[in-house]
Amino acid sequence: MPMTTHIVGIVPPDETWKRMKAVWDSCTIAKVEIPKAVLEFFNHVAPDDKGVLIPLDKHSSITEYYNETARQGYEVWLEYLPVDIKVLRFYNSW
Repeated sequence: MPMTTHIVGIVPPDETWKRMKAVWDSCTIAKVEIPKAVLEFFNHVAPDDKGVLIPLDKHSSITEYYNETARQGYEVWLEYLPVDIKVLRFYNSW
């Protein structure tokens, strides 16, 4: 299986994040379905303590980078990122 690289922007926790996280945790403990609004707030992934993860793989601020010396990666155009994103996370998965 090939390795893939992903980029997510992170919006730090605020009061809304804390309330949504409390609902997520309560539902998980009670073993009941998490409400649709909460799932959508967290982009259908478990909450991350750093904040809300915003997938950027296909975002217009990201372009793929290649050169002749076998280098490959991404360029992030900071001016086009949503203003509430404060952290970028790059990770590889297999």
